[in-house]
Amino acid sequence: MKKMLGMVLTLVLLAGLIAGCSNSASSTTEKGKDSDVLKVWSFTDELKEPIKTFEEKNGVKVELTIIPIADYPTKLKPVLESGVGAPDVFTGEIAFLKQWINRDYWENLSADPYNVDEWSDDYVPYVFDLGKDNEGNVKALSWQTTPGGIFYRRSIAKEVLGTDDPAEVGSMMSSWEKMYEVGDKLKAEGYRLFPDEGSVRWFSKSEDPQPWVNENDELIMTQAKLDYFDQAKELREKDYTAFAPEWSPSWFASMNGPVAYNGGWEEVDEKASGEKTEVFSYALPTWGLHSVLKPNAEETAGDWAVTTGPAPYFWGGTWLGVYSGSKNKDLAFEFVKMMTHDEEFLTDWAKETGDVLSYLPVTNKIKDDFSEEFLGGQNNYTFFLEEAKKIEPGIVTEYDQQIDTLLGSKVSEYVEGKLTKEEAVQEFYKAVENAYPNIKTPKE
Repeated sequence: MKKMLGMVLTLVLLAGLIAGCSNSASSTTEKGKDSDVLKVWSFTDELKEPIKTFEEKNGVKVELTIIPIADYPTKLKPVLESGVGAPDVFTGEIAFLKQWINRDYWENLSADPYNVDEWSDDYVPYVFDLGKDNEGNVKALSWQTTPGGIFYRRSIAKEVLGTDDPAEVGSMMSSWEKMYEVGDKLKAEGYRLFPDEGSVRWFSKSEDPQPWVNENDELIMTQAKLDYFDQAKELREKDYTAFAPEWSPSWFASMNGPVAYNGGWEEVDEKASGEKTEVFSYALPTWGLHSVLKPNAEETAGDWAVTTGPAPYFWGGTWLGVYSGSKNKDLAFEFVKMMTHDEEFLTDWAKETGDVLSYLPVTNKIKDDFSEEFLGGQNNYTFFLEEAKKIEPGIVTEYDQQIDTLLGSKVSEYVEGKLTKEEAVQEFYKAVENAYPNIKTPKE
């Protein structure tokens, strides 16, 4: 996944929606023979190199159209419904994946002649499961898995915690209580546990993994999600964060060294006087290493490691499938198959990009040979594959993007003292009902 843009808390799921992908302008790749033309639409430029490989292997021309993520759903939906100018293959991000899968946009890949159900044992379970519609038919596949972890600074861990070993640091971060103890130690030495309170949202969401909405259209408000209000508040009140909002200039700058405390959304002024601090850790998924940390942490490269937090989680991901109205379905499926089920291609792809694959025949073969220099030689590949095993399938719904955004907004108002917890929870329920009148909430 590529670059991310978003806003803290109130735009939490926009970050999940972007899931590390680039907002590149539209582009077209045209080479090879003129006889066959495959049209591919995506919100990410990560297909550029695979398309070159596909063209060379098949002697065809591929037209890749890249649409910025913010415009992607609104531009793609009309062409899928009308068929006019529609692509043969298109990608989907997890934030709108379930909405599209349960419509007739993607071809049914469980049916003849595709029969991809036969591939089910080849994938990380939750990834394969997410590509199924409500009837159990596979509509889209993904080559990647995107579990998350806590990326932390080794030098700070050694200084404050006495070790930089991922297993030992993970043990110190394995519960909320332990994590706050680490926060106390870091604060005493002038460091901050996280850049902002939004960092812990993934753990609260995955601590008791259940879908937001069940089969009876009832909102499932778990105790873990209710506890998130208090956990975020405690981070603020105990001063465990740098007040560097996610995706803000100070958030990115804090990966590279000290930043002004409470920088907010202002542009970073390196010459500004006042209190400065360094951030110890960031909650990021697989793609966060290559798309977020590496580009913004050149001065601290090699001083990082990744470990577990209080609960496993995943963030983002790109799925792709064949447009149901395509006149070029055979070639379209060949491209999908190369991206998701071609052992030679995926082996090269993983080694070149570090992308953590969902395709087990390749991961089982290559996982033990990874050593990430940026992470001090750690094998992050095996780490993330183990985390992927812990992810519960079946928890993603078509409502997640909006409901997560509404929750983040009310948590923020509670943390800032604008609402009591009870007021914030009740306003959250009202906001859900306004957005989705069909959903029944547990409000009083």
